[in-house]
Amino acid sequence: MTKAEAKAEQNAKSKKWINKQRVLVFSSRGISHRYRHLMTDVKDMLPHAKSESKMDKKDEKRIINEICEIKNCNKCLFFEPRREFLYLWMSNVPDGPTGYFLVESVHTMQELKMTGNSLKGSRPLLSFDTNFTLPHLQVFKELLTQVFGTPKLHPKSQPFVDHVMTFSWLDNRIWFRNYQIVEETGALAESGRASCSTPSRSSPAASRARRSGRTPTSSLPPRVGAC
Repeated sequence: MTKAEAKAEQNAKSKKWINKQRVLVFSSRGISHRYRHLMTDVKDMLPHAKSESKMDKKDEKRIINEICEIKNCNKCLFFEPRREFLYLWMSNVPDGPTGYFLVESVHTMQELKMTGNSLKGSRPLLSFDTNFTLPHLQVFKELLTQVFGTPKLHPKSQPFVDHVMTFSWLDNRIWFRNYQIVEETGALAESGRASCSTPSRSSPAASRARRSGRTPTSSLPPRVGAC
């Protein structure tokens, strides 16, 4: 295929690309190497993700909306380290809502030696357990669907589905797993990127909350081990 044919095919694909979700994935300064690898794993799973340099801790959260606007993104995953904790802001820019999570039980691709190996850029199937039909979890389900669901015919995506992302609600936590579809019968093989997130709060607005100098550990449940 010549360059002209490839460009024409990409232009035709872009015209059919209707669901133009773009996710900005970045963090604040001071993030550890382990959490940085986690953020890289998340970006590799999302063909519609964009990256940005680290944000200064002194900056207020409302700057995130401005950065997303400059990057032409309407979703945001912002990783914020505080002491030994890692928090995740997941927001719909600019009107909200915003989810605020404590990230626990992190396992990166470098740590796990799984048999599954889905292709980069392929579109996922999103699987939610029945608990996400509860009223207080429906907002989180919609946020997760719009962030992790790769838009159909996205220019950087592959035209097939070969892995499943599962979200489960257990012990007041959202458990995430990634599986490769290895056979037409539906057999699955786990391919890693496992984590657990504890929702701390949700807000109807985008990331406009003021930064607090302390970690609200008193409002968080005990940490859990890896599953």
